[in-house]
Amino acid sequence: MLQKDTLQLILANALAAASQQINIVGGAQLAVLPESVKLSNLEPYQAGRNRFRGALATHSITDFSKYVAGHTTDNQTPAGFVDQDQMSATIIFNLGTDAAPGHGDDSATLTLKQTAAYTALQAILGRGLSQQALAEWLEDWMPHLVASAGEDSIGMPAAINAVRRMTIKAASTRDSVVGDFSASRSAMDEIEARRLETMPSTFVFSTAPYEGLSVASITLRLSVITGRDEPLLKLRWVGEESQREEFAKEFKDVLEQQVGGLVPLTIGTFNLGK
Repeated sequence: MLQKDTLQLILANALAAASQQINIVGGAQLAVLPESVKLSNLEPYQAGRNRFRGALATHSITDFSKYVAGHTTDNQTPAGFVDQDQMSATIIFNLGTDAAPGHGDDSATLTLKQTAAYTALQAILGRGLSQQALAEWLEDWMPHLVASAGEDSIGMPAAINAVRRMTIKAASTRDSVVGDFSASRSAMDEIEARRLETMPSTFVFSTAPYEGLSVASITLRLSVITGRDEPLLKLRWVGEESQREEFAKEFKDVLEQQVGGLVPLTIGTFNLGK
């Protein structure tokens, strides 16, 4: 009488020898194999790989474009996807088509890098800054800035000096009413930021927001927050959302010019299904 283990071994060998396959509607195939069978990939022992695959990642539009141009061949069916929110783009060279899908494991990804000036600007936007902090920031990035007060332009040295010399003026007024049975008093304190020199109200900050994009002029409105011994100063980006949309649109346009003739581009992100 055969033991259980012996019977299982005989069945396993019979299945392996039979090489049975199950065809599924849609073209997929399943192989009938015993549990003890181990599949090994021999590619590491071959002279070359079965196919080229890899993933380039870069911040440079120029290098990205050169790689795509040199890597795209006639027998490929690549596709590109542009994520305007993240200012990035991914091209999959062997994605294939619905009729002939590829493995999708050969790609190049571009993620634009913010310029140093644009990064410095975003670091202080909307923050309450002391006079000294704002003045030092204006000094650091003076080549990128133009100041104005209403319709009049102000030289940057004068604008920075005005920020440094701002003082706080406090004025109090009191009212007193006395009656036969009651007395009431009210106090109103008025705090005002006083400028010893012409104070700038607007700055225009000029810089390319991302490497590879054109220079943009960003309008910054200066506001003064009182109510304390020292004023707090804030810079607000005027029309921020619409200008960010312009950056994203320019990014798409640049990609169309650089690689649009080689790869069809789609707005959005793409994940390969399992």
